[in-house]
Amino acid sequence: MASIKDVARLAKVSVGSVSKYLNGGKLKEKTRIAIEESIKELNYEKNIYATGLRTNRTHTIALIIPTIWNPFFSELTFYIETELRNYQTKLVLCNTTNNYENEVAYISMARQNKIDGLITLSYSNVDAYISNELPVVSIDRYFSEKIPTIMSDNFAGGKLAAEKLQQAGSNKLAFIGYGSIYENSTRDRYRGFQDYCQSNTLDWEKFYYEGHHQEFREQLPLFIQEQIVNKGINGIFVVTDEQAMEVIALLHQNVKRVPEDIQVIGFDGSKQSNNTPIYLSSIRQSVPAIAAEAVQCLFNIIEKKEVPLKTILPITYQPGTTTRD
Repeated sequence: MASIKDVARLAKVSVGSVSKYLNGGKLKEKTRIAIEESIKELNYEKNIYATGLRTNRTHTIALIIPTIWNPFFSELTFYIETELRNYQTKLVLCNTTNNYENEVAYISMARQNKIDGLITLSYSNVDAYISNELPVVSIDRYFSEKIPTIMSDNFAGGKLAAEKLQQAGSNKLAFIGYGSIYENSTRDRYRGFQDYCQSNTLDWEKFYYEGHHQEFREQLPLFIQEQIVNKGINGIFVVTDEQAMEVIALLHQNVKRVPEDIQVIGFDGSKQSNNTPIYLSSIRQSVPAIAAEAVQCLFNIIEKKEVPLKTILPITYQPGTTTRD
């Protein structure tokens, strides 16, 4: 494998000139061309790890997500990795499987292995492990430390969901959702929904559970039967697309047609794949924008630039087949 010295020898320039070129420094046009031709001829590859030892950078970023099986998290991972390529930085994916111990272990790994920075979607009590020692950007979750957070306009999304259900003919609404007991911006989806219903004097019910997901799933069928079916609810906003699909399955078990009897809107708007047609009506988060903002914010922190503590991105309504649009 060719070394930087081999490149310098073939180009008939100093090692310092080659190093300056590799690190983006300005050189005379003749020198630049000679170095580029030598690199191409020798098939030279820059040793980013050796460079990292000199610059205290590893050119790697860790992304912590609860699970790769959720379409929203998968799509976000794709766009974050795409954005990182613009910075010649690799992604280390940390899939916690919603496990607190796994999450703590990944955060410790990021610190010990000198990862340049961390982007995290955390719904666990890991505040004690998050500090300013490691550049960190959070998505959706607020931490006690002054950690920048990137989020969608969840409050506006909740209001928009209620508005779209009403416009499509639903007049008795319900909000359904499971969430973390730790403060996060997704709670604003419920607050926005509540605000719209109260401002427009709509009848509505809610089932918002904070605790173990399994307990939510065990109690949800009873709520669907007693509070949705028996009370004549005809429009439901569910806090995520994933949970919305669970709700639709239970409605079918109770012989309720969607959207003929009950309309359903989720939140995320992620597709299973590029070729999958849209099924669920949803409040769409701009995943590419979230990824771009998170990566840009993280590199601004790494470069000691000022960053806002809160960045709120707009949402849109994505019609599907679960509403009568």
